[in-house]
Amino acid sequence: MTPGARRVLRAAERLFYERGIHAVGVDLIAAEAGVTKKTLYDRFGSKEQIVVEYLAGRDERWRELLAARLDAVAGREPAVRAVAVFEASREWAAEYGSKGCSMINAHAEIGDPSHPAYPVITGQKRWMLDLFTGFAREIGAAGADRLGRTLMLLHEGALVAHGLGVFPDPFGHAADEVRDLLGRV
Repeated sequence: MTPGARRVLRAAERLFYERGIHAVGVDLIAAEAGVTKKTLYDRFGSKEQIVVEYLAGRDERWRELLAARLDAVAGREPAVRAVAVFEASREWAAEYGSKGCSMINAHAEIGDPSHPAYPVITGQKRWMLDLFTGFAREIGAAGADRLGRTLMLLHEGALVAHGLGVFPDPFGHAADEVRDLLGRV
């Protein structure tokens, strides 16, 4: 990726996250990145592709951060690893997520399954569901699929509550609920 393309993605990520995808046009992205619209289109082809790259990049960085946190608790019981996801989310949100989950925010604007970014959004959430369901299966819970969905709902709720800022430390609260829930399984 060229330096100009990297600047476009950095500018787009900041602008899309702060202002919303629909509120940001390619003129603003190009101006913020210090490139021409022609350069932007030459590198990405469309605003939709920039949105895909923005979301895919955030997802990749999230997965890397989460993998590092899960590696730190490798070999521990699944409940400890499940709680580590919430702790990683708290860390991520402190650095990258004052407005909540970029995937949830993007989905609020992109509800059309034919949009090229839609598979990135839903793929990230399916990946999270698979992760939580995997923990539930390792625990040996009867109804592991249901428990996995419950863990995901707690996580998604914490993401939304964090973005709204309606109460302090939703990730800590959700992690406490996970500990309690998994302690009863």
